[in-house]
Amino acid sequence: MISLWQAHVSFAMIIFLVLPSFGLPRISRIVLLAALLAVSFISPDGLSFAAYLRSYIDDLAITTLVFMAWGCLRRLDMLPPARGKTGVLILFAAMAVVLYPATLGMSDLDPYRFGYSPRPMLILFAALTLGLFYLRNGLAVLMLASATLAFIAGIKPSQNYWDYLVDPLLGLYCCGALLMLAVRWMYRRSNKRRTAMSDQIKSA
Repeated sequence: MISLWQAHVSFAMIIFLVLPSFGLPRISRIVLLAALLAVSFISPDGLSFAAYLRSYIDDLAITTLVFMAWGCLRRLDMLPPARGKTGVLILFAAMAVVLYPATLGMSDLDPYRFGYSPRPMLILFAALTLGLFYLRNGLAVLMLASATLAFIAGIKPSQNYWDYLVDPLLGLYCCGALLMLAVRWMYRRSNKRRTAMSDQIKSA
């Protein structure tokens, strides 16, 4: 039942975040999000739209749900910008880089198996969460704490801690967002150099 509701909520949030805002006022955006949730229950041939999407992306990690919920609340102007968002991108991109190439057989070490007996991982991520709390990165703390509490409660069918922490969708998004940030940084740096050279030529 939880997985079913997760599929509907995931469908609504993903489509809401992908669609442009169209300059709609907050009330209209809230109505749009509610309408997308209703659409997720439509079954054109016996299988709902949410179930179709779930067949491609599977059940998302708890961290992904929290991250998307934060994104939706931001688009609804209900939350201020998160502090340390770049740190969140780096953290979960690093998890994806550590986990997925190894699970695809690109490494002799398989970190996924550690998620079945995750006591060392729980200690590690508890320390990491405390460190992020000290750095006042509230979004990262909320994502990691929610994933850990959900794993302890066993709210997902999976018994592997990794499935609560990260999934391919979150990993790809974080890696892509970091790549975009790097490209923008290089572009700005290049523009500054060109401007500086142009000013030197003019002063000469």
